[in-house]
Amino acid sequence: MALWFSVISFNIVVLVLLLLGNEGVCSSSGLEKEVVAEQEADRVYGLPGQPVVKFKQYAGYITVNESHGRALFYWFFEATHKPEEKPLLLWLNGGPGCSSIGYGEAEELGPFFPQNSSEPKLKLNPYSWNKAANLLFLESPAGVGFSYTNTSSDIKALGDTITAIDSHIFITKWFQRFPQFRSHDFYISGESYAGHYVPQLSELIFDNNRDPSKEDYIKFKGFMIGNALLDDETDQKGMVDYAWDHAVISDGVYHNITSNCDFRFANLTDEGLSKECNDALKKYFDVYKIIDMYSLYTPMCFTNTNSTNTRERDTPKVVKGVAPHTFSKFDMWHQIPASGYDPCASDYTAAYLNRPEVQEALHANVTKISYRWTHCSDQINTWQGSPQSMLPILKKLIAGGIRVWVFSGDTDGRIPVTSTRLTLRKLGLRIVQDWTPWYTSRQVGGWTIEYDGLTFVTVRGAGHQVPTFRPKQALQLIRHFLLNKKLPEQPIKQGPF
Repeated sequence: MALWFSVISFNIVVLVLLLLGNEGVCSSSGLEKEVVAEQEADRVYGLPGQPVVKFKQYAGYITVNESHGRALFYWFFEATHKPEEKPLLLWLNGGPGCSSIGYGEAEELGPFFPQNSSEPKLKLNPYSWNKAANLLFLESPAGVGFSYTNTSSDIKALGDTITAIDSHIFITKWFQRFPQFRSHDFYISGESYAGHYVPQLSELIFDNNRDPSKEDYIKFKGFMIGNALLDDETDQKGMVDYAWDHAVISDGVYHNITSNCDFRFANLTDEGLSKECNDALKKYFDVYKIIDMYSLYTPMCFTNTNSTNTRERDTPKVVKGVAPHTFSKFDMWHQIPASGYDPCASDYTAAYLNRPEVQEALHANVTKISYRWTHCSDQINTWQGSPQSMLPILKKLIAGGIRVWVFSGDTDGRIPVTSTRLTLRKLGLRIVQDWTPWYTSRQVGGWTIEYDGLTFVTVRGAGHQVPTFRPKQALQLIRHFLLNKKLPEQPIKQGPF
């Protein structure tokens, strides 16, 4: 009797499973079959010249505005070990108008770095941040990299606000496509003009999370930004002070700028700048035509290549309306950075990402946009809305319990450590632990200040793109941030970090 009952029960279970399978309700992984199909469509099984890896990667588009045909391109890498247990980290580059894939993924902290080769070739980055987290790169806003819009007027309307809104829509829809990561802790990181992007997106998520029962609730825990544009007045003053202190400009140029330029008035028009201030700033920026503003002590790239990125560096363009409003009037403020140990790395990236076979493997450029992929968009020439300071948002999020770390490579002249220190002083937070060295193995990696609600970290010997110049220290930094753990204050004789 018991055996007969067991056989009947087993057959019923099998029948139910078959019916569920026929109706397309669930896959063996517990995800709906439609979701599995969407993920499979974005799965990248191998790129031209790619070394063999065990982690999964995905790339494709998320539509953020159906009526306008506006879609953002992403590239996602699962963590190298136990991705089901790791947090999710979104990385954003700034510009505004520059690619998180061209810089972040391909030259800083992603798994794959394009190489100088006649054939497509990728090098595996031993310090990729997907050793610490599931790693998501986003090209934002539309018009940057492979992200696009079918409504041309969208490009002229771009600014901080629409970038934040579209990025928020993107991440909520991305979680719909990858619901298995919805339960993971979520963090955001970025650099440079992402000093605007990251806090603004964080604020949208924070405000939306006030109702934990919402379907689009995100387990947002914190953000970390590096060499970040945060406050017009202190960012600009710090640039000038840093240049004088590092023997980049003369006493005379420094005196003329500090005597004739008042960076408290950030909305000056071209006519509003005094002739004396304008002349002094021109001499300041002339210096950065012969050395790399983004990394004072590394060589410039001098190649005969015809890549689009080389032309960008030679002929920078002004993006009107971007902060800081005084410095942004000068072409050299918009100079595109060279890359770390190989200053021509950006040339290799541009060549690689413009290969048709690479784009096909990445499911990119599906609409056949009329222009080549570039590190920083040639399409974006105006910027609508760039607040003078991010400090009010930082104060709000710190008060709301969001984890905030700020880091700064100390050889960057673009948004130097001097600027960030002035900005954080202006924030007015109580110091919990003052200037303290931290270590990578037995070497000093930099210094930290722990404020009440914010941690500031300097990275010794790093330029604007910290992971490019100090990859081991950068991986150590992100690991400690995600763990909410202090960096080591004593030399470490052995062990990874």
